[in-house]
Amino acid sequence: MARMSAMSSFWRGFSGGLPFLLVVTPFAALFGVLATEAGLNLTQVMVFSLATFAGAAQFAALQLMQENAPTLIVLASALAVNLRVAMYSAAITPYLGEAPLWQRALAAFFLVDQPFALSTLEYEKRPELSIPARMAFYAGVLTPIAPAWYLCTYLGAVAGNAIPSGIGLDMALPLTFIAMLGPMMRTVAHVVAALTGIILAILFVSVPHNLGLILAGMGGMMAGAQAELILKRRGYHG
Repeated sequence: MARMSAMSSFWRGFSGGLPFLLVVTPFAALFGVLATEAGLNLTQVMVFSLATFAGAAQFAALQLMQENAPTLIVLASALAVNLRVAMYSAAITPYLGEAPLWQRALAAFFLVDQPFALSTLEYEKRPELSIPARMAFYAGVLTPIAPAWYLCTYLGAVAGNAIPSGIGLDMALPLTFIAMLGPMMRTVAHVVAALTGIILAILFVSVPHNLGLILAGMGGMMAGAQAELILKRRGYHG
């Protein structure tokens, strides 16, 4: 019975993860193309993607690498972009904390937006799920997403090697981040955070190695958090 429950959970997760392929596949292919445009060879691109599995952080690191930023700055920027994963980990631990260590390690490595969002929603809807069933659902979500990310990164890298360097694909990187930002503007606090980050990024544009972006990001997060507190005190929930 437990095996059937876990299998059923796996296929629920798999079906839930399938729609994300519409976003994951072009995003991964774009990373592969831009990484080769930045001068990485095929092996370097794949090791980068296999070892990181964090789209936004990979793009942020890639941009700094294109600008020859120091390695510590590249790592710090990638970590800053992925700070949200720490919150994801804290939120999902009550559901998966009793799983075997090796399963928790794998879950932590692949903890990105899609499996976190779908899994926590599933766990809240079905609190009766066993630990194996919860892990099965999590694995089901990742089954279509992770292989597609790696495969499309490879295809993008191969295609990137065939694209003339004069085309100027570097513009695709900021355009990608703009496209990612738009759907996130759901509340007043989000807008405050975004506008503050934009203003600070312009003010700090002369800070070397793009450290101004990290400062702007921190300032935007603090402004957004403060705006949310003020709005809650005033009884506004929009």
